[in-house]
Amino acid sequence: MSAELKSASHNHTMVLTISNPQSRNALDPAIYAAGVEALNGAERNRDIRSVIITGANGMFSSGGNLNRLQARRQESAEEQARGVNALHGWIDTIRNFPKPVIAAVEGPAAGAGFSLALACDFIIASREAVFIMAYSRVGLSPDGGGTWSLANALPRQLAMEILMGADKVDVQRLHALGVVNRLSQPGQALDDALAFAATLGQRAPNALASIKELVGDARANDLHRHLDQERDHFVRNLSHANAGEGIAAFLEKRAPRYQ
Repeated sequence: MSAELKSASHNHTMVLTISNPQSRNALDPAIYAAGVEALNGAERNRDIRSVIITGANGMFSSGGNLNRLQARRQESAEEQARGVNALHGWIDTIRNFPKPVIAAVEGPAAGAGFSLALACDFIIASREAVFIMAYSRVGLSPDGGGTWSLANALPRQLAMEILMGADKVDVQRLHALGVVNRLSQPGQALDDALAFAATLGQRAPNALASIKELVGDARANDLHRHLDQERDHFVRNLSHANAGEGIAAFLEKRAPRYQ
């Protein structure tokens, strides 16, 4: 069976499942391209309020296929760069996607699989999930934004330990550090992610899009610039029909009906 990214809808949530059973859900260019296409379609679909990325058969993703990477050593630097750019295009699409993206992690999230989970807005992981950045073990440096995500999420020394040490990181430790949002019983990560997505689906989509953009821009802005950006988002959202509905629903003590 070839690698594929399966797509399914659960109410207002799109679930993207990495399926590459011969290689422990290793990632490849076909999956990257399918991921970008799926998110572009979900952005246009007003019925989709959030996206979950998970892996088939109790595994998230083992990252890059080392046999394929060994073969790619014979390619030119330009060809190798195109392959990495394909992964980075998917990561960038996730980061700029205006709706919540949740990683539901069972089993291993290794290498680029770990980077992929970190690119998501939330990580819900099984208590038996395994996270590892093993690049340095095979003479490589990370891709997929793993260094950026960990450097922004953790103190420098912890990021260095995970990236240079290349040892498994206990999911309980990642949860305590705030990298993993919620822990699930084994086999329940997807169900818990769907339940969380349903909660997010009760929030105003335009407000969630603003929050994602503001958080994404925060570290690049100084406070003055960021306050201006918050003001502009606030005014735009206050004028949106969803603000009228949300405020009215709160005052009337009923559930809001956002569009």
